[in-house]
Order: sequence, then structure tokens, then C-alpha cells
Amino acid sequence: MSSGKSSAVSKALRFISNMIPICAWIAVAGVAYWGQTEESVDMALRNIITAASAFLAAIITFLWFTFLTKVDLKIRLTVFCLCLTLIVLSPLIFRVQGVSGQLIPVLAFRWSENRDAELESIEATVDSNTGIDLATTTIHDFPQFLGPDRNQIIADDRFNFDWGTQQPRLVWKRPIGAGWSAFSAVNGYAVTLEQRGDEEITSCYEISTGEPVWANSIPSRHETVLGGIGPRSTPTIHEGRVYTLGATGVLRCLDGADGTEIWSQDLFALAGVEEDESAVAWGRSGSPLVVNESIVVPVGGPRNGDKISLMAFDLLTGTEIWRGGDRQVSYASPSLAIIDSTPQILHVAESSVCGHDPETGEMLWDFSWPGNSSANANTSQAIPISDREVFISKGYGGGAAVFEVTRTEDGWATEEIWSRQNAMKTKFSNVVIHEGFAYGLNDTILECIDVTDGRKQWKARCSYGQLLLVGNTLLVLTEDGELLTVSATPEKHQQLSELQVVDGLTWNNLCLFDKYLLVRNGQEAACYELPTKPTENRNDDQSS
Repeated sequence: MSSGKSSAVSKALRFISNMIPICAWIAVAGVAYWGQTEESVDMALRNIITAASAFLAAIITFLWFTFLTKVDLKIRLTVFCLCLTLIVLSPLIFRVQGVSGQLIPVLAFRWSENRDAELESIEATVDSNTGIDLATTTIHDFPQFLGPDRNQIIADDRFNFDWGTQQPRLVWKRPIGAGWSAFSAVNGYAVTLEQRGDEEITSCYEISTGEPVWANSIPSRHETVLGGIGPRSTPTIHEGRVYTLGATGVLRCLDGADGTEIWSQDLFALAGVEEDESAVAWGRSGSPLVVNESIVVPVGGPRNGDKISLMAFDLLTGTEIWRGGDRQVSYASPSLAIIDSTPQILHVAESSVCGHDPETGEMLWDFSWPGNSSANANTSQAIPISDREVFISKGYGGGAAVFEVTRTEDGWATEEIWSRQNAMKTKFSNVVIHEGFAYGLNDTILECIDVTDGRKQWKARCSYGQLLLVGNTLLVLTEDGELLTVSATPEKHQQLSELQVVDGLTWNNLCLFDKYLLVRNGQEAACYELPTKPTENRNDDQSS
């Protein structure tokens, strides 16, 4: 009897022991399933939790195999030594070069150079006596961040986005320096920011050939594992001059004819910032905004010191005109808007959305929009959807909201109309508002929602990326460098075409000049000529 009981207990203990790793991996599967179904949680956070669970399960399995199995001792010691060797050698052999939007690491050999450090300097071809013409404007210009009206919309119905019979023609493709800046384009030339080694470069390319025309560099480099390498704002082209804001806070005005510097301002010095990464971890990203005769940029300040929301500088001389607000910067860019029939600068700060007087910089109102520029950052633009209503969205589980701004006897007031935590979690992208509906990337889901109440109309699995509305078609550039075309209609998701346009991690916005679509990422740039519809099928008066 005693022997039988002992045998039963032994079998039970053995069964429990064998179930330890199985239960651990079942738990991982459960966490992974939860990560796929819980939409209110940030995709990157889900991946971190899943990876941490898998790591813990692997450790449990390893300990179970080493100490609780009856496998030959020599085999267990061999496995133990091999695992320990891999753990020690891996960080000596590999380094994390960067991460995707889902925080999946990109590994490189520790002794390898970054791509940007291997690029040669840009050889300018501009005639120093005549230069190029960025002062002449055309109806096709895309002169600033997110397009002519800074809203990701191009009202041009010439193009055929169903590429079953005719795909876009590759005009050129070339290596480019690191960075998340996009192109701005005027009169046949495109300007961007890029990092090559220790030089932050403003570069100008001829759109028809892809050949560099001029380049102007300063010694500056921004690099973090999570944020990547290089500048991240987009140049603004205005009246023949190019305005740029680098990742380390240097605002510059260049002559568009040949790239020579006209003036510059060090925003860090003006704000009293020395070590900026503690407060704004991933570099200055605000694209300069032209307001009357001034250029306006976010400034911020040290973590525990005084801050400046926005500053305005004279377009021609760089002389300070005004400074307004006391908020830390986010990764969004200021824009112009009419709120309650009043012109304003709309500014998304670190933890609020604000309206500023364009003439004086005075902060008129603010709406709480929690965030931290070194954690759950605000990156998306605020978009007016009526005379008094503003749409806002963010990633990291933030979701979307619409709030109302009204003038009162005492000044201004804001009030939330609706908010949805599981809608439009735009981590580092922006939405397009079209005919009463918002289209955007909710983490890795492309979706359409009604702006009156935030209710979903449709959704489709996609990727992180960027959008541009051309006519009635969404162009979606995924972070894998694939270009999708999707009908901008609330009835249903209808993808028309897809095309791989660049290789590598792609977080840069699109730029369209005439028929030429300019795309880039941190390692290459390309230009595609879009196919057009027959003339009789067009609904606009744009000419090719």
C-alpha cells in the first residue's frame, strides 16, 4: 500500500513537472492572442508584453530542462553552456540599429557602419552664377509639410490608381542620407533634410532626373535607438527661400537658388536647453510655418525650466518677432486655422492643444491632451473640422477626440464633444478628413470613422505608415515601403492597387509634384510618374 501511494505521488509530481513548460507557453499564446484582440492597447506595448512573456517562458523551460528532467547530465550541462555562451556573445556580436513602429528590433553587426556614414558627400551641380528658380510657383507645388494646405490633401482627379494594366513608372531611385524628413517641391525641384555621417544636410534635387543640385550642411547629428538617425522635420519653401529645422534645434534660412545660408537661429540656446534628450527624446520635429511675414516654430525648453511654446522670426533677417506660450514641444507641427471666425495658429504641445494669436503669439486657449515627449508622445496634427470643432488623435493608446472651441465674454473656452480610446491611435502619422469622415492608421489598422461621433465605418489590417489623399483616393505608404491605393469612401474598404516603392523602414511622408510622386526613407529615395486617366474621365481642370 505504501509503495503504491509513493508511486502515485511520484507520477503526479512528474506530471506536474512536465506541465510547467507547457503551461508557460500556453500563457504566452494567451498573451499573444490578447495582444491581437485588445484594440485599446498600443501595438508596441502589446509586443513588449508578449516578448517579455516569451522570454520568461523560455527561462522557465530552460530551468525545467536543466534541473527537473532525467536527461543525461552531460547533455544538460552541454545545453547549459551553449545557452550561456549565446547570452554572453550576442551583445558582443550584434547591436540594435533601430526598431520598427511595433518596437521590433533591427539588428546589425556591432562592427558595421551605419548606412549614412558610408555615403559620399553631395556634389552640387548648380551654376553659382545663375542658380535655380525656387521663387517661381506653379499649381503643382507641394511647398511644405503635408502639402499646400498642410492637410495631406491634393485636389487632383487626373490619376488612375487602379494599376492592373498600367503601373507607375519608376523615374529614378537613389541612395539618400538618414532621417524621417519628407520632400517639399516647387517648380520642378525637391528639397529635404538628410544625415550623412556627422553632417546634417539640406539637399535639393531635380525632380525629373533625381540629380542633386545643391546641398548645405552643418556639423550636427541626432541618433537614438528608438527614434533612429537624422532630422525629422520637413523643409518649407517660400518666395525662393528654404526654411529648415534640424533635429538638434537649429532653424535655418537658405537661398533656394544655390543653398547658401541667409540666417540661422539656435533654438536650444534661446530656450536655455543643453541636454535635450531628457525632455524631448526623439529630436525636434516641428516643420516651420510661414505666418504673414514671419516663420513660426515650436521651441520648448529644459525639463525643469521655463519653456516657450512658439517663436516667430522675421522671414528675411531671422530677427525674433514674438514668443508665446509656456508649453513643452511635441512632435507635431504648427498650422494655420480659422477658429470661431478668428485666424489662429493651431499647436499641439506635449500635453495640450493650443490656439495662438498669429500677430502676437499670445496663447488664446488650450485643451488638455495628455502626453510626454519622452514616452507617450503627441505626434499628430490637430485638424479643424468646422468653424468651432477640432479633431485630434494620438498613439500609445490615446485614441481620438473632437472638441469645441468658442469665444466667450472672458476670452475662450474649450469643451470635449466626444472621445474614443480605441479609434485612430495615430502613433506617428496623421489623419485625412474628407467629406465628414476621418481616414487614418489606428496603430496597424487602416480605418475610417465618422467625425461626428467617432464610430467606425470600416477597418482593414495594414501597417504603420503615412497617408496622402489625391482626389478621392488614399495613398498609403507603409513602414515596409509598400504603396497602397484605397478608395476614400465610408461605405467599405476597397483597396485598388499595391506597389513596392522603396526598401527599408519608411516613416517619411509622401510628396506629389504634378505627376511625380516622391518617396523616401532613411536609406533611399525614389520618384514615380503616376498614370493618368483619359481626359474625358477627369473631374478637375488640372493639366498634365
